[in-house]
Formats: sequence, structure tokens, C-alpha cells
Amino acid sequence: MYNHILISTDGSEVAQKGVDHGLSLASSLKARVTIIMATERFPVYAHAGIAGTYIPGPTEMAQYEAGQKETAERVLAGVKRAAEKLGVQANTVHIPQAYPAEAIVEEAKALDCDLIVMASHGRRGLRKLVLGSQTSEVLASSPVPVLVVR
Repeated sequence: MYNHILISTDGSEVAQKGVDHGLSLASSLKARVTIIMATERFPVYAHAGIAGTYIPGPTEMAQYEAGQKETAERVLAGVKRAAEKLGVQANTVHIPQAYPAEAIVEEAKALDCDLIVMASHGRRGLRKLVLGSQTSEVLASSPVPVLVVR
């Protein structure tokens, strides 16, 4: 049915539900997986003309990027170990300075994945509008089926 499953994670407890479900599915189908973690750019909020606007310097940017890389490596290594325990062939991919939804869809296309598995926080209403939803964006733009775990 599915031969190559892309599983996304951000390292959160909610995302872990998607990881666990995706690895279990891959194990039962004897599918291979790619586990992806996309980390976003440094959040810069600039307000033109307002005194006290903070713009990070090169040192802060480098520290942020190093921290994101370290976190991604730790999270992805843990997921890869879990996959190996289940006998699932797994590759990991960290995509830095990316919009997660875009990175997930582009990676699924590039790797010719036939399913994306991800978790959703299940936010609704104003919270969803304000906080956004990577899952909703993936659902709207994915060329392959998306399994959402709650």
C-alpha cells in the first residue's frame, strides 16, 4: 500500500503521537520512512519607527541556528532509534530556516513519498487563526495522502 512514508516531527509531545503511529504503520506495512524536522528562521519582529526595536546580530543568529541544529539532531536521532527497534528502515532529514509546512510537502515530493504522517494539536477557532496550523497547510498543498494523528 505505502512504500515510503514521510513522518514529520517538531520534537513535541503531540508530534510524538504522530511519530509513534507512523512508525507502527511503517512496521506493519514493511515500508521505509523518512523522518523530517524543519526548523524555522529566527523570529524577527520589526516595527518601523518604534524605538527599541531589536534586530539580532550575527552572534545571536549563529547561536540560534546552532541550537536549532543541535535540537533537531537530538530529536531525529531518538526517532531513528525508535524506528530501528521496530525494524523500520529510516532516514532523517533536518531542514533549517524553513517554513515547516512547505518543507514537509517539498521533501515528500523530492523523495517520492506516498504518505505523510503528522500530528495535529487540534486547535480551533481564534487559536488556530492566531497560531496557524502547519498541518492545515500540509493538507491543503500535499500531492500525496496525509494521515493526521490527534
